[in-house]
Amino acid sequence: MSDKDASEINDSAYVAGNGLLDRRLLLKSGLSFAVAGISSTASSASADSASDARPEWMQKPGDAFSNYGKPSSYEEEVVRYPAANSQVDGNGSSWTPLHAMEGMITPNGLHFERHHNGVPQIDPAEHQLLLHGMLDQPSFFTIDDLLRYPMRSQICFLECGGNSNAGFNKRPIGASVGYFHGLASCAEWTGVPLSVVLDEVGVDKKASWLIAEGADAFAMNISIPMEKARDDAILALYQNGERLRPENGYPLRLILPGWEGVMNVKWLRRLTATDGPVMARNETARYTELLPSGKANMFSTVIEAKSLITSPSSGMHMGEPGLYQISGLAWSGRGKVSRVEVSADGGKSWADAALDEPVLSKSFTRFRLPWQWKGTESVLKSRVTDESGYRQPERQELIRKKGRHGFFHYNAIVSWLVASDGEVTHTYDEQKNTESKLPDLDADWD
Repeated sequence: MSDKDASEINDSAYVAGNGLLDRRLLLKSGLSFAVAGISSTASSASADSASDARPEWMQKPGDAFSNYGKPSSYEEEVVRYPAANSQVDGNGSSWTPLHAMEGMITPNGLHFERHHNGVPQIDPAEHQLLLHGMLDQPSFFTIDDLLRYPMRSQICFLECGGNSNAGFNKRPIGASVGYFHGLASCAEWTGVPLSVVLDEVGVDKKASWLIAEGADAFAMNISIPMEKARDDAILALYQNGERLRPENGYPLRLILPGWEGVMNVKWLRRLTATDGPVMARNETARYTELLPSGKANMFSTVIEAKSLITSPSSGMHMGEPGLYQISGLAWSGRGKVSRVEVSADGGKSWADAALDEPVLSKSFTRFRLPWQWKGTESVLKSRVTDESGYRQPERQELIRKKGRHGFFHYNAIVSWLVASDGEVTHTYDEQKNTESKLPDLDADWD
């Protein structure tokens, strides 16, 4: 940051401890921001002394057209990180690189994956959706049938119930933020409202559940309350404007906005109307939370409010002291994000961040805040409050509620330690000596 820029920031612009600045400063022109990992020092070469020589890519024609666009070869490190289960082929996940992305929408090729028995290659001409059970008119629907129906689009996030669960471990994790919290993505999903199809086939008044089944070799079965199915569920055929990709459910996927990822059944082939849940493996032995009381919390379907700073974050390195932008993501399965606060002093003081528009229900929301880093050790945090009034908890608060046997729905505040040399790492700044005696959790939930 130049001396001129520093002089323009008066004391009233500081809204919280350790250099956090008023979010409205982001709208101020003429300020020079550093970027985590890149020095803020401007090049000493002047326009007059710069070489007139043209780079090689200006000296010959570029590449020809392609049938399907690909990212630049210079962005080849921006990829999903696979974490396969070595015991079962096709069982595992791949993580969205949230730390290397901007905005709110996840490109299809970077959307996180979670598979239980590999990705089936389904011929859409042979795929059908069966609706049966407690219905007036059990029916088959081909993909061509569904493509004729009126559709709607909704931008919403999907998050695996096991996302971020390494936060339960006794020691902070050293991974980049996307490879720790990246089982979450946000996309525009387009398809047929499930309520339209249910109205057409006629549902028995006593039918209170739908059992959804996928067409992969695992044959996922999940129970969905009829109320949710009639509310905002979508029989999705498109993702971000193009047909679904195989790893995200081609040719048909169920989307339940705001509910944990496992319930958004991929490769959907059957919906059975019943008067009770199926009590399948992935809603009893798995995706169920054992509480400190010894009771099991089943059907904890809604994703609670969550936020995290993506820049600066673990694995990044700050440049010289100066003016930086703190940026991150917030979301809630209960509706819109109403407020995101940021702290640069480990939670002693907080400042409101600016929220990028549009702020949509059950969607990623990008937040930003200017920060004048003074080159001293700092702890960065963010916390979100959603429109229901729920506020993201501190880690110890979450562990007290869920216990040490927790594995799913980890949504505690995330802390980044910025060292005086600029290195950024994950930290438990509230860590107690007693916690070091606790065992690590088993990271394999399948």
